[in-house]
Amino acid sequence: MTQPPTGGSAPPGPVPPTVPAVPPQPARPPAPPGAAVPPAARRTAFAEGVDRLRAAAVTEPGRLRTIGAVLALLVVAFGAVTAWQTTARASAADDVLHRSQPLSSDAADIYRSLADANTMAAGGYLAGPQETRATRARYEADIRTAAAKLVTAAANSAPGSASAATIDTLNQLLPRYKGLVESARANNRQGFPVGGAYLRTANDTMQNRMLPAAEDLYQRENERLRADYGDATPYPWAAIALGVLALAALAWAQHRTYRRTNRVLNQGLVAATAATTVVLLWLVVGHSVARAGLEGSYAHGVRSLNVLHDARIASLKARSDENLTLVSRGAETKTRADGTVTDAYDWAYDQEIAALRTALARASSLADDEAGRRPVRAANASMKVWTSRHARARQADDAGDYQTARDRVIGADEDESTSVCFDGVDASLAAALGHETREFQRAARDGRSALTGLPAGSAVLAVLGAAGAVLGIGRRLSEYR
Repeated sequence: MTQPPTGGSAPPGPVPPTVPAVPPQPARPPAPPGAAVPPAARRTAFAEGVDRLRAAAVTEPGRLRTIGAVLALLVVAFGAVTAWQTTARASAADDVLHRSQPLSSDAADIYRSLADANTMAAGGYLAGPQETRATRARYEADIRTAAAKLVTAAANSAPGSASAATIDTLNQLLPRYKGLVESARANNRQGFPVGGAYLRTANDTMQNRMLPAAEDLYQRENERLRADYGDATPYPWAAIALGVLALAALAWAQHRTYRRTNRVLNQGLVAATAATTVVLLWLVVGHSVARAGLEGSYAHGVRSLNVLHDARIASLKARSDENLTLVSRGAETKTRADGTVTDAYDWAYDQEIAALRTALARASSLADDEAGRRPVRAANASMKVWTSRHARARQADDAGDYQTARDRVIGADEDESTSVCFDGVDASLAAALGHETREFQRAARDGRSALTGLPAGSAVLAVLGAAGAVLGIGRRLSEYR
């Protein structure tokens, strides 16, 4: 009897067909001959790099690298901005001390020299053959000073600028004026009355063309001086803000390191914080001291100098008008507001004396020490005597006593002559100008010295601080290797 098989295999016989898991798909038609086969789709290298960076950034070493880069960038940016802003302010302070203020004083000297030359020319004409050598020498010195200062001003003016045009005008008018004065002097010595006409023409050239041009030059140089002050004194807020931001970032990084490692100090980050703190304190304190010095030099130097220059110019113009009153002998008249007719030069004298009185009062209020107030008081006292003597000279002239009036104006008698009073005013104002110039230079020099070394020092310390931040973060990274 045949036994059935005891194994688990299928009984012999035909095997049923296997059903595929996926239904058959239609075959892709073959590509035509010569057609390009499209490449397989692939991501760009930039996208893959971004993915790698994103993956690395979420790890602690990646975060540390990012923190180190940001800290180094902040500290370097702080140092660079500090160096840039302090360099600009130090350059402006240098200009205040060595360029714009001296040029402003030179422009004032041009005005003063021209006005004084006009005064000496009128005084010499009145003296006639008795003109002293001192008067003549002072006139020549004034002309030389004006010419020399014009050369200096031209060298420091931009070609084609308004200042250059003004200087060119003065250079053309100066020899013309001198020629008119020499013609007046020569005719006067020969007794020709036409000399007075030449002198009045010279005075008209000076008063209406040369002095206004010199005043315009003076105002332009003062504007340049104020602009330099404006560039030197503002606080470097951008650098200060970056310094505070860098310190805050360094403090956060150290706090983060402490929380994750329980280590109180990271030497590299401490060094970076110390360098940044030093630069920030140096910047704030140094600029504050420089600002105080420069503002002091303006308040107690430049403002006083401007007022004293105005006072000296007013005294010179008053003296010139006083002399020309006698030279013209009523040839030039002016109608007052009340309708009365008066001598034009005597009226101008009154206006300049009033301006002198006002300027001396302002100069006295601006003087901040006894050394500055003393010469102003002396000038004021001489001005009061001058006005009283001038009144007596005018009384003599109005009474027809021309010789007495002339002696009271240009005579050598110290108890009667107004020339002695004018010389006293001029000498006192010159002393006050010298004192205020020294005060300006001292204050401006102190302010400028506060910025010495700050641009270079901030750059060096910023580089050291950035290196410290990188090394401090690198120390933490080494723990993951």
